[in-house]
Amino acid sequence: MSTLILNSWDVKNLLRMPDVIEAVENAFIELGENKVSMPPKSYLVVEDGDFRAMPAAISGAAGMKWVNVHLKNKEKNLPSIMAILVLNDPETGYPLAIMDATEITAYRTAAASAIASKHLARKDSTSLGIIGAGHQADTHIMAHLELFNFKIIKIYDRSKTAQNRLISSFTDYTLTECSVEEVAASDIVCTLTPSRSPVLKHSWIKTGTHINAVGADAKGKQELEPSILNKAMVIVDNLEQASAAGEINVPISKGTFKPNQVYATLSEIIIGKKRGRIDDRAITIFDSTGIAIEDIAIAKLLYEKALKRPKDRYTSLDLV
Repeated sequence: MSTLILNSWDVKNLLRMPDVIEAVENAFIELGENKVSMPPKSYLVVEDGDFRAMPAAISGAAGMKWVNVHLKNKEKNLPSIMAILVLNDPETGYPLAIMDATEITAYRTAAASAIASKHLARKDSTSLGIIGAGHQADTHIMAHLELFNFKIIKIYDRSKTAQNRLISSFTDYTLTECSVEEVAASDIVCTLTPSRSPVLKHSWIKTGTHINAVGADAKGKQELEPSILNKAMVIVDNLEQASAAGEINVPISKGTFKPNQVYATLSEIIIGKKRGRIDDRAITIFDSTGIAIEDIAIAKLLYEKALKRPKDRYTSLDLV
């Protein structure tokens, strides 16, 4: 057997957002039905950032993603987030593929947010607000446009350069540069920053808003004013991860929010174990920490796609 090697160019050419959304939602369904194995994300903290080991097994695939977060990398002309993934045959353990997972991370994170919006946002949502104009902003807009018809997409970033880059990336749509308060007044708001202090205030949010809180993915990170959590229906991707490193981690450490205040996991909402939005005036929050089944589901998808293409298109290794 050979192990397929998929570099960043290969991965980008195989990724399609509609396929990613479908694969990620199916992975959440399997999670809700207790058909996956996924230990908690493990952190390795170093001086300038951290590494995360993310193993999981889903139907027909197993593997692990090794991903870093180094926020000073922009100064070195490197991405802040980079990742590789090893995909294995769960029956034999044979490494089926080794692939660049940087873009997989961006796509699957956005897909999870869009799926949360699908189940938790108001059905008549016509405005999308983006706080933080990094690469996650691109994929979050892409994913939401697959599921919603927005009249306006409002963006905010402290960096004008980042805002202008994002606007120029979507020539087929009109992205509107706004103040953070104006963005917060959207029907769906995605917070995509590395902040360690709140960037979204309770007073800015209108009734009926759905929030995808994405940026808080490590201990001490926080994007939402804590009072928002206490007035909202809070949904997490994984309660253990969210409590330790998600949006709710700081309020929990300070005693202003308790884990039992979390309404449900996204899997429970998707499979119908718990009801999603039942009140158009309610504020809903998806606390997204990023879970390994999302990565393995996409890796399996890309591996199967690659197998259908000419063998000489990709590099492979004979490891056994």
